[in-house]
Amino acid sequence: GAAEEMELATLRAGGGAVSVAASDAVRGGVGAEGNPVVFFDVSIGGQAVGRMRMELFANIVPRTAENFRQLCTGETRRAGKPVGYKGAAFHRCVRNYMVQGGDISSDGSGITSIYNGGACFEDENFKLKHEVPGLLSMVNQGPNTNGSQFIITLVPCPWLDGKNVVFGRVLVDDMIVAHKLENVPVGPHARPALPCTIVQCGEM
Repeated sequence: GAAEEMELATLRAGGGAVSVAASDAVRGGVGAEGNPVVFFDVSIGGQAVGRMRMELFANIVPRTAENFRQLCTGETRRAGKPVGYKGAAFHRCVRNYMVQGGDISSDGSGITSIYNGGACFEDENFKLKHEVPGLLSMVNQGPNTNGSQFIITLVPCPWLDGKNVVFGRVLVDDMIVAHKLENVPVGPHARPALPCTIVQCGEM
């Protein structure tokens, strides 16, 4: 409800606390402490379902945030072609847990990044906890195997703390798009029965 949306979601970081204000005071595409704000325009079954804006916590996990930002803008190129999320799918949607996307590897490995010639990169830190819905968190295949895949949490996920790097959040007003993805019918392996596609993406 409205009261829940206006409350402050506190993400503990190290000894202090990082407060993520759910009021979404984003000005000119800049989030808290000058953090970048990026977006996905999402379609389900070929029908546009809205824009999802996301603040990236560059003030806490700068390398992880920059990887995601550049995959949104397509400014990293390989063989002259942009590397990024445009045209990529949300390939796993689990109700009351998360939606997963970002597998943009050409070889099916599920790993590509802007670093190390596209190889995976390290776990930057685990300062932020999976305490609230709407968080962006890296998908990995074990320690220090971050690439392009990510999840958006739909509930608190404390079992991921210390294993997956939280690096951003969906703006509260745009969580409706994540919930539309959550409610798509799925088949085996929680794969959506309809194509769920990032048709456009970039930086605000």
